[in-house]
Amino acid sequence: MKTKKRSIFAAAALSLVLALGACGGDGAKTPEAPETQGQEQSQDQETKTYKVGITQIAQHASLDNCREGFIQGLAEAGYVEGENLEIIYQNANNDTNIATSIAQQFVAQDVDLMGAIATPSAMACYGAGRDAGIPLIFCAVSDPVAAGLVPEMGQAGDGVTGVSDLIPVEKQLDLVKAMLPEAASIGILYNTSEPNSETQIALYQAAAPDYGVEIVTSGVTAANEIPLAAERLASQVSCIVNLTDNLIVENLPVVLEKASAAEIPVFGSEEEQVKNGCLASEGLDYVALGKQTGAMAAKVLSGVDISTIGSEYVAESKLTINQAVADTLGITVPEELAARAEYTEQ
Repeated sequence: MKTKKRSIFAAAALSLVLALGACGGDGAKTPEAPETQGQEQSQDQETKTYKVGITQIAQHASLDNCREGFIQGLAEAGYVEGENLEIIYQNANNDTNIATSIAQQFVAQDVDLMGAIATPSAMACYGAGRDAGIPLIFCAVSDPVAAGLVPEMGQAGDGVTGVSDLIPVEKQLDLVKAMLPEAASIGILYNTSEPNSETQIALYQAAAPDYGVEIVTSGVTAANEIPLAAERLASQVSCIVNLTDNLIVENLPVVLEKASAAEIPVFGSEEEQVKNGCLASEGLDYVALGKQTGAMAAKVLSGVDISTIGSEYVAESKLTINQAVADTLGITVPEELAARAEYTEQ
């Protein structure tokens, strides 16, 4: 108890003591105050509705699976939409200007956390939310280091962490050689404005000599360039391997059409691409990727310091084969692959 003066009138001193006693300043109720405060904080935490902004750069099945997995990961940790979680979802339609606008809207709406799916959306949210102190969890960013989100894999950045969807390149090459033993060249079509694609191509080029194949690339800058580029590429190679490049994935039917005309297969980088007509993939499970990311987001909402949550690679991959495509191309699936594959048809 603080006193302003030692020398005061007795009546004033008595009044002060009585007033403090009524407030419990030195009385019997004082020990109960911390307990009461803790109960109030617990009740606030139980009743609070957290606001999470989720954005993805484009609308296609792979990124949709990331989003659904992200929401599942939150729910499994106790953050359920409609109960204690409000989700604001926005799609940028593959436009970086829209991605920036969405990120700025999230900041204006004072969300508790941003979840960004794919590199352009992650970079937009990072730029908008960093100074505002809004934590960011990224999902499906192949090279978070090159994107400037984290200093190195295994670490968090400045208010940001998440999960990379880097393709397991050697597993993909093992798959190609198992199904096409005579393959001498592999084509890759990519968006020249997508840094993640350049990272993945470099990995393929580095590994290719060990598999006795040549990597042939063809870069495009817009969707209207894809038909001609895909046609030319398909005429030069034994097969095409598709990346997680959003521009190419959005236009995968065009690539598949040109490859079919050249009677060569396209290998996908994940299950949805195989469902849509690729021959096979030893690649990513985007629902699992989203769940892994959602679990990170839940930790942040629960109060864990984001700087202690290191960035990760996707933990799971799986083999998916489209038997109808294999039959059309006259390709026999090796027994060792058939035994562990999941099969899907168009």
